[in-house]
Amino acid sequence: MMDRSRRNFLRTSAEVAGLCFIGPSAAVKAFTGAGPGYPEGNLQPFPLASVRLASGIFREQEEINARYLDSLTVDQLLHSFRMTAGIPSTVAAYGGWEEPGCELRGHFAGGHFLSAVALASASSGNTVLKSRGDALVAGLDACQKKIGNRYVSAFPPDLFEKLAQDKPVWAPFYTYHKIMAGLLDMYLYTGNSDALHVAEGMAQWAQEFMSGFSNDQRQRMLRTEYGGMNEVLVNLAATTRKDRYLAAARLFEQPSFLDPLAERRDELQGLHANTNVPKIIGAARMYEVTGNRRYRDIAEYFLAEVLTARSYVIGNTSLDEHWKTPPDQLGGTLGWSNAECCVAYNLMKLERHVFSWTGDARWMDAYEQALFNSRLGTQNAQGLKQYFFPLAAGYWRAYNSPLESFWCCTGTGAEEFAKFADTIYFWRGSDIFVNQFISSTLDWKEQGIVLEQVTQFPRAQGTSLRIKTPQPTTRTIHLRIPRWTTDGARVEINGRPIEAMADPGSYLALRKTWKDGDTITLSLPMELRQESLPGEGSAVAALYGPLVLAANLGAGPPDGPMRIVHGRPTEPADLPKPDPLPTVAAAPDSDVKHSIEIESPAELRFAVAGEKARYQMLPMYQVGDQRYSVYWKMKDTKEHT
Repeated sequence: MMDRSRRNFLRTSAEVAGLCFIGPSAAVKAFTGAGPGYPEGNLQPFPLASVRLASGIFREQEEINARYLDSLTVDQLLHSFRMTAGIPSTVAAYGGWEEPGCELRGHFAGGHFLSAVALASASSGNTVLKSRGDALVAGLDACQKKIGNRYVSAFPPDLFEKLAQDKPVWAPFYTYHKIMAGLLDMYLYTGNSDALHVAEGMAQWAQEFMSGFSNDQRQRMLRTEYGGMNEVLVNLAATTRKDRYLAAARLFEQPSFLDPLAERRDELQGLHANTNVPKIIGAARMYEVTGNRRYRDIAEYFLAEVLTARSYVIGNTSLDEHWKTPPDQLGGTLGWSNAECCVAYNLMKLERHVFSWTGDARWMDAYEQALFNSRLGTQNAQGLKQYFFPLAAGYWRAYNSPLESFWCCTGTGAEEFAKFADTIYFWRGSDIFVNQFISSTLDWKEQGIVLEQVTQFPRAQGTSLRIKTPQPTTRTIHLRIPRWTTDGARVEINGRPIEAMADPGSYLALRKTWKDGDTITLSLPMELRQESLPGEGSAVAALYGPLVLAANLGAGPPDGPMRIVHGRPTEPADLPKPDPLPTVAAAPDSDVKHSIEIESPAELRFAVAGEKARYQMLPMYQVGDQRYSVYWKMKDTKEHT
């Protein structure tokens, strides 16, 4: 997939019609300050309230997700919290991972749901969902006050005592983290001060609880999944400027996991993927808040290693939720339970952090690859979400049920589909970075400039940007030139081509005095290409630009237990065996692109003549009810000549 080494950025300059082309953006100087806060000088995402999605697939998916969130009731979400606090509840509980006997209850109801409605409120101005979030916060506040010791959860503290006694228990701190993160999001995105108060109480309870054990015992306890407790505590420290929460975050650090990564050693085999990615996000936040470079080294090495040596072409990783093999050896790992969707969500969060430090386009390329291939398509028309992402040939998408699942991936999906606007644009100083090609409007009120992006990407191979400003403004606009585009990439300003261009896989920096109505048109030609499955070079996937292409293998099963899953999303007992990978006779250079016919670039329709049949191909994100295959078996024609 991506090069292990950091890309060398082009360093050129040219003057073209009053435009200063200053080449790809220089790496950002690392923050070296101490104490809570965010790094000065790094790239920063724009607040969600500054960006609005325009018509297109992303806004459509955002609205579907909002309707699903709106279908849930606050009283039912609060049921187990109230029962734990001794407050009467007369409504029925939700099922699945929110049913009263589940040891993860509360992770969605008090956590993911709060984060999702807070994000929806900020990104689209959804006041109805904000009111639901406010009501849920008020309910959690009442539960915390009734319990009286700052603790609040949908299950009693007994589960934490089991953890301390090394007795079997699912993941109490994982759930605790989701609730704290949801509360903090309600404060940060909607200004709900009660949410911050409840979150601080929870943090103080967790710190006092964990401080009561020896380091050895804490490390034993941390072998049980604890989500992003370190991340949320660092975020709380940055928000409140209270160092005590940094000290609390350090109680959730595992040297046995972090030390090998600091020494650039991949010892990930056998580990649970989504247990560990959030720990790295926490390390990334520790770097941003404390300036300790070791945390940054850990995050950068981990991310590069997972993306290059342990990921599938869709931009996600894992089999049965784990890293099963040594690095670069994914042969034989294609199955039903590939690529847990939570992992993609968390890897994208990490890519966003590392990009903000480096300005390196490869992280936004990776973000785009996961966004289009591993996130879009994992929500159906009813707002239901996938858990696993099958990559063996002949399987299909399966989703949670509306009221009887509430998986971890239901929650991260609800968050993801509420915050598509959060990475389209970044800023530094007066500069604007255009990272993703999504129809949207950036309103930078503080700088008096509006940037309107109009595109039908990926159906259209490029995008256009229109500047609105009451008076001329001199600034640099950085455009990502993705690694997948060709030498034919071009930029026009007000219809006039400019001669300078950055290499694919970097940023083109355009500096001039921009006037109201100025337009930038970016042409990004797509071509067919392929990526091999790491460790099995004869298994390849075809891509068109950033889009993974899947073969349509016919209709999948009707709605039912094989399609809409009520319980734990394990591999169904009656799951048929996967199909053999479809075979394509390799061209002399073993490149699948010579076997694919582009039937319609605008409609993204493709076809390929396989050894046994002709297959229609479509972008993976457009796959709905079909059985599909992402990978192909290349048959060397030289063997038969």
